[in-house]
Amino acid sequence: MAAPAEVTSELRRRADLDVLTWPAFDGLDLDVLVTTRIGGVSSGPYASLNLGLHVGDQGEDVLENRRRAAVALGADLRDMVFCDQAHGREVRVVSAADRGRGSLRLDDAIAQTDALVTAEPGVVLVVMVADCVPIVLYDPVAHVLACVHAGWRGTVARVSEAAVAAMRGLGASPENVIAGLGPAISPDRYQVGADVVGAAQRNLGGGAADVIRPDGTGKWLFDLWAANRIVLRAAGLADEHVSVAATPTGTAGTGLFFSDREVRPCGRFAAVARLRPRGG
Repeated sequence: MAAPAEVTSELRRRADLDVLTWPAFDGLDLDVLVTTRIGGVSSGPYASLNLGLHVGDQGEDVLENRRRAAVALGADLRDMVFCDQAHGREVRVVSAADRGRGSLRLDDAIAQTDALVTAEPGVVLVVMVADCVPIVLYDPVAHVLACVHAGWRGTVARVSEAAVAAMRGLGASPENVIAGLGPAISPDRYQVGADVVGAAQRNLGGGAADVIRPDGTGKWLFDLWAANRIVLRAAGLADEHVSVAATPTGTAGTGLFFSDREVRPCGRFAAVARLRPRGG
């Protein structure tokens, strides 16, 4: 009889929300979750737990949804730090002084940034997605945390590697870092063009052949999960420390996660994480 498949992610109930998390983080000094699209107050294409203020939804609904996500983590909305994601490799180290940035309005979010890093307990890091890969990185020895937004541009720009480098600056060691990769667009339906193929070949080297394959239409299919595994391996992470929540976004998966490729406009779900005080 074949061995049972390893459970790399689970849906769990936190406060009044069903959220996804990674068992690899259980028992460690952090709180971490990925929101679904269920349990909020937004309507129409944003139904119902849309966390994006930038997609055309009613602002008051988004703030209520964000409040619910914060409560699910055991935090307050003003503890959250959001960034103005730019599909690049910019990383920002944030502290308690940044709490609330981007949580209530767009114009004070951390500008032009796709990864947030902290070593300060209580600061809630947030990255929003709707097909791109949300990544949580945690060194339980150095007690350093990162949240990363990786679409194809960020992936080939090696944004997760840049985040690990920033964590090293705070005392983290790549061999200790645990990674959780969240729901993203299915590798079987993420169709890309020659520009993406060229960028992957330039920046992923020989690994590009393992993450891009022709689909018979003159286009290619791109595996964001596999590509980010390659980048994290190059950054020094052990393969056994990387957990992939291989749940596709949109109706190709459970339908629990927004997909911008499938419906536009649409909402955004998020990876949300914070450090707890040691032993807390």
